[in-house]
Amino acid sequence: MEVPAPVEQRVMRKVSLRLMPFLILCYLIAYIDRTNIGFAALTMNADIGLSSAAFGLGGSLFFVAYVLFEVPSNLAQQRFGARRWIARIMISWGLVGLAMAFMAGSASFYILRFLLGAAEAGFFPGAVLFITQWFPRSYRASMVAFFMVAIPLSNVLGSPLAALLLSLDGMAGLAGWQWLFIVESIPAIGLGLIALAVLSDGPAQATWLNTEERDWLVHKLAAEKQDITEAHGSIIPMLKSKQVWLLTLIYCGSSATSNALSLWQPQIIKSFGLSIWEAALLNMIPFGIAALFMLYWGRRADRNGERIWATALPLFLTSASLFATLLTGSLAITMIMLSLALLGNYAIKGPFWALSAETLPPSIAAAGLAAINALAHLGTAGAIAAVGKIHEVTDSYPLSLVPLGLMTLLGAVVTISLRRVTRGSLE
Repeated sequence: MEVPAPVEQRVMRKVSLRLMPFLILCYLIAYIDRTNIGFAALTMNADIGLSSAAFGLGGSLFFVAYVLFEVPSNLAQQRFGARRWIARIMISWGLVGLAMAFMAGSASFYILRFLLGAAEAGFFPGAVLFITQWFPRSYRASMVAFFMVAIPLSNVLGSPLAALLLSLDGMAGLAGWQWLFIVESIPAIGLGLIALAVLSDGPAQATWLNTEERDWLVHKLAAEKQDITEAHGSIIPMLKSKQVWLLTLIYCGSSATSNALSLWQPQIIKSFGLSIWEAALLNMIPFGIAALFMLYWGRRADRNGERIWATALPLFLTSASLFATLLTGSLAITMIMLSLALLGNYAIKGPFWALSAETLPPSIAAAGLAAINALAHLGTAGAIAAVGKIHEVTDSYPLSLVPLGLMTLLGAVVTISLRRVTRGSLE
């Protein structure tokens, strides 16, 4: 018997208000802690003797650890429950972030960036899996986009905060970049402790829903074959899945672009002769535009049920905009191209992850979502290292963005091909 609409509306409102603001706040802090190195580099690199290539290599090591630990982390979440595992992730990355304030050279930079990647591994795919275990299909692209708006917002909010903390240089004998790591790492530890009280492992354990509401949500999710009890897969079937590898190719360029620009864009903007504060304020603009469009595009993808073109078209825009930076030496035009690149890049997040959750068989969903994100970060690691090396050799930021343009173009082409194979052959 069909459940009356008011019950669905009441349940989804309760679940959204209970879970989404907290998850977004957690991811916001996670991304600030991941990308604050981009602003720290404006003064830190000279202090501890990092070249562009060394900075790029250290940035890439975060993602090497991410790849190594992400799938095991997501499977551990299935065993220990989202509440405890997400809390563990946040507390550990906060502690490593604090340690980064005491780096003294390239070796410690490499080690701590690797450890930060290991600590944070599993948070994003674990959160996406968590969303699929709470929200029916028709809500997922919007909810994932809503969740992932924390990524561009982390740069909108983190840019002026970073400039402010860098201005504390010399206070209590610490450099500004040291204050940056200390102040921005503490919230992760506190939120990790709060997660133990706020989160529930699944709808069946949600004491804040009444019996009717719990029953409706559990039965709705089970009917869509996305129930948590079906999502225990092993790594080997996941690695044999054609879906996983195609989806990884699609996401590789998007992941590389968002992470590379988060790390390098402050330096790109400052290279036009701007101050740290001017670079910080301009850095907010592309990410702010991307955040607003991301929410619109995710809702649009849910309204019309479109996943393929909602992913492919923004990737084409991102690729074209990155290549266009080669044609200009103007700060204004460069900012327009970077804004369009990030607008397209973040627009795909909601429809892409909804597509992934809906494409993967339930038996490999937990490992598959983690694997897509983890394997895509292999490309991210390589791209970030390449940006640093190309810039060191050519002294040109536009040339260093070419690998990102090529990767997003490949992702767009593979997305369109996925439209054909999903009609009958992805088994």
